[in-house]
Order: sequence, then C-alpha cells, then structure tokens
Amino acid sequence: MNRLLPARDNHNQPLVQPRDGSLERSYFNLLRLRAGESHTLEVPGCELLCVVLTGQAEIAAGGTSFERVGRRANIWEGPADSVYCGTSARVTVRGLRDGTEVAVAGGAGTQPFAPFRVKPEEVELVEVGSHDTHSRRRIFHILGQNAAGRAGNLLVSELLGDGGCWSGYPPHKHDTENPPEETEFEEIYHYRYRPENGFGAQFRYDTAGGGPEPEVVMTRHGDTFLIDHGYHPTMRAPGHEGYIFTILVGRHQRSLVQSFEPPHRHLMAKIPGIQAMRDKFK
Repeated sequence: MNRLLPARDNHNQPLVQPRDGSLERSYFNLLRLRAGESHTLEVPGCELLCVVLTGQAEIAAGGTSFERVGRRANIWEGPADSVYCGTSARVTVRGLRDGTEVAVAGGAGTQPFAPFRVKPEEVELVEVGSHDTHSRRRIFHILGQNAAGRAGNLLVSELLGDGGCWSGYPPHKHDTENPPEETEFEEIYHYRYRPENGFGAQFRYDTAGGGPEPEVVMTRHGDTFLIDHGYHPTMRAPGHEGYIFTILVGRHQRSLVQSFEPPHRHLMAKIPGIQAMRDKFK
C-alpha cells in the first residue's frame, strides 16, 4: 500500500475514498474555491464533515443551508468553523471568498444523522506534552465528544505541534478491536508546516523487532499519510511549526482507545496531558 500521498493539486477530487485499495472506511478531499465557485459532493454510504480551513463558504447538506461558515484567514488562527453533513447527503460547498479551502473528512456508515454546525467555540482543546519532553502539541477536537449521539464513528481534529517536538508519542496504535484496552480505527494525517518549507518525519511499524520492516518517510507541506495498522509517532524538524488534519474512522464504535507500545508506556507518566488526550478521544 502506498501510504504517503505527496502534495498535489487534486482539482477538488477525492484524495482518499473508501475501499479504493488504500483504506477501507475513510474519505478525504480538499476543495479549493474562488468566490462564487461551487462544488457538489455525493459520497454514498459515508458520513461527511466539511471543515473550512481558510476563507468562508456556504455549505448546503440534507436540505439545510449553513451561511458564512469560516472565520479564520489561515489554519494557525484558532479553532475551525465546520459543518457535519450527515450520511449519504448531497453536499454543495460554495466559496464566499477567494482562496477558500475546505477539508472534507468522511467515514463509512449508513445510520442516518442530521446535519449540524460545529462553531469554533464548540471545538474542544487539549494541550499535551511540554518543551522539556520535546512533545508539546495542541489538539483541537472538531468532531469528538461534542457529536456523541449525533454522528457515527467519524472523529476529526486539528493538531498544532511545536518545532522539534513529537506527537503520537509515546508510540501508540489502534488496529485491534479489544475493548477496553484498544479499539480499531483507520487514520489519515494531512500535514502543513509554517514556514511552508518545513518538514518532519512519519514513522509506522508493528512491533519492536518483529513484523514487516519499519517505515519512515519525510513529510512536507501538503503531504498526506494513511494509517491502517501499527504504531505511528510523528516528529517535526526544529524551527518548523507543524499542523496535522486528522481523520479517524472506527470499525465498530465511536470510542477511540489507543494502545501504547509496552517498552515506552512509562513515558505516559512523564508527558503532561496524555490521560486528558485519551479521555477526549473516548
């Protein structure tokens, strides 16, 4: 499986679709629109969330129209403004400003849910790590506990990580359905950097000293990485702030429970905010 999708202009076409040979249950698209330009999406068997990364848009889904969605000029300016579009709905996104960019996250599901807006003040923030432990990051939960009972198994967040710091650390995985110890989720990471010439590294491996050869790839501005199994810590080079748009799709349930790699579990007590992070994903 080609896990790394290098940055490219996708011309508003899906980067990841369910059952396309990469991931089974996940969907990801990036829409780039000028003022007055529209794009319509129909993804059968999927629930969708439209997150306005930059600019402003009108979003219509399931017979409901949401006006002037989007308040920030760039992804570094606080929580996003978003619309949960329900399941298998026809979704039309119209740009209201030039340079509007909308990330569309999706997960397989057929249970009907009604559309609703997730305003920036409804996004939950968790601060994790510290500079001393080289692990400081902030996680903005766009579709998390705030959508319990209103959405299926789709979780979406934005992560802002400091330069030279790790995230997804201590190494964890979520590829086995074994509650309450671990639940099975696919995951997509989409990276941005400030400045844009920044870079990082994405690791993926199964067990220390066993399984397939570990993978390590260089991640650049606009790249995307697909995770179907294994431990997957991430790091950013010093001097470069990092952003990760994160999509998680559960196979059996909405509650995400990560399993931390046994040799590194002692670090959970040393890195601030790890338990708070775990609690917000459940």
